[in-house]
Amino acid sequence: MAGDDGLKFGSIGHRAAHVCVDAQLLFSEETDWHTPWLRKILPNLERLCAAHPERTVFTRFVPPHRAEEGRGTWRRYYERWEGMTLGALGPEMVDLLPELTRFAPPAKVVDKRAYSPWMEPDLQAILAGEGIDTLIVTGGETDVCVLATVMGAVDRGYRVIVACDAVCSSADPTYDAMMFLYHSRFGTQIETAPVAEILDAWPG
Repeated sequence: MAGDDGLKFGSIGHRAAHVCVDAQLLFSEETDWHTPWLRKILPNLERLCAAHPERTVFTRFVPPHRAEEGRGTWRRYYERWEGMTLGALGPEMVDLLPELTRFAPPAKVVDKRAYSPWMEPDLQAILAGEGIDTLIVTGGETDVCVLATVMGAVDRGYRVIVACDAVCSSADPTYDAMMFLYHSRFGTQIETAPVAEILDAWPG
């Protein structure tokens, strides 16, 4: 499988958490941001969540109600994607996929208004409070919000594992490009492995 580099640094300890990025209705439904592969990776998302729901954190991307509320270039961004504002979509579209809502609680939910969840204090506070040192990252998109999540985690010194069959992009070439980037430039800080290998290495 593309992106399957394996767990090069051994088993996953008890201080690991699963960060599931933006597995939401606004990306799974027929919107301007529809990501077809999200539904295809959903079974693997469910497997990871079910294994450790208490160690799972869901992030949710929350657009503004109107384009005018965007700051700086985000205003221009939402003028381009005005149909994806909450005023146009309806607030219910930021909800997690129904198949995943059953895990929260005990899973936690962190809302964000930019690609990176590290722009808000909640994620780091949750992870620090639980003594987490390893992050398993899933969700979408591989080349946008997943990338921002991964790079922020690398900057903070976490062991980062990308579940290669539980992340998705709108286009296969960008998925492949990100996996190549992780291997070629960040091979000592980012591991990529399939969900089955991750679960085998993550004690209950």
